[in-house]
Amino acid sequence: MDGLAERILAERRARRGYPDLGAEAPADEAAGYALQLRLAQALGAVPPAGFKIGATAKGMQAYLGLTHPCAGFCPAQGIQQGPGRFRLADFHQPGVECEIGLRLGRDLAHGAHSRESVAEAVEHVFAAIEVVDQRYGDFIALGAPGLIADQMFHAGGVLGAPASGWPGLDLPAARGQLLVDGVERAAGTGAELLGHPLDALAWLAGSPAAELFGGLRAGQVVFLGSVTPPLWLEGPCSVTVRFDLLGEVEARFE
Repeated sequence: MDGLAERILAERRARRGYPDLGAEAPADEAAGYALQLRLAQALGAVPPAGFKIGATAKGMQAYLGLTHPCAGFCPAQGIQQGPGRFRLADFHQPGVECEIGLRLGRDLAHGAHSRESVAEAVEHVFAAIEVVDQRYGDFIALGAPGLIADQMFHAGGVLGAPASGWPGLDLPAARGQLLVDGVERAAGTGAELLGHPLDALAWLAGSPAAELFGGLRAGQVVFLGSVTPPLWLEGPCSVTVRFDLLGEVEARFE
């Protein structure tokens, strides 16, 4: 049993946040990804149900104090088909993000890929809600290695129905809205995600996460990144993510 990974998971389950690891804290991003893999192994999530990409938008990078994207694995038990339902009591400080999601129809080996080559591997695209959890206190002080180790805030997700018209959808032009109890709280477009959402997928396929987890696999879900900043929830509510080209998905937090 991996004592460090189990310690992180125990603190998470107790809603005490991410622990101060002291001398055992990952010193660089490579060590952060290595610890993330150990966390996935402790959860029985290898291979994972999917991945999330954090900090694909410049605004998100500025918000998190990062200069590039980072990836995290997604275990199956946290992913729901919409509409989703969650208990606020299960989180430290829950939030939601307005995401473009996809499901892979074939494997993508770790390595360099183009926008066109990854597009051929995408079976479906859809509106998605990523559920995040602010487990860190000062996440900027924690830095990229610690955030990567702990899956980049990931706490769950909700998948919308596959959008009609794929392939052929203009994903950079897709406008997403994040609504709480029917009121728009933020909006953005797919172009926020590295200029093109499929460029984010190509980045993931060449990332340290893809290398450590043995590439990307058919059937896995990918949350490509939020087109808006995260919205931290203050109490029970209904959350909707709506994209003009992709449809919508809802989740209830109680």
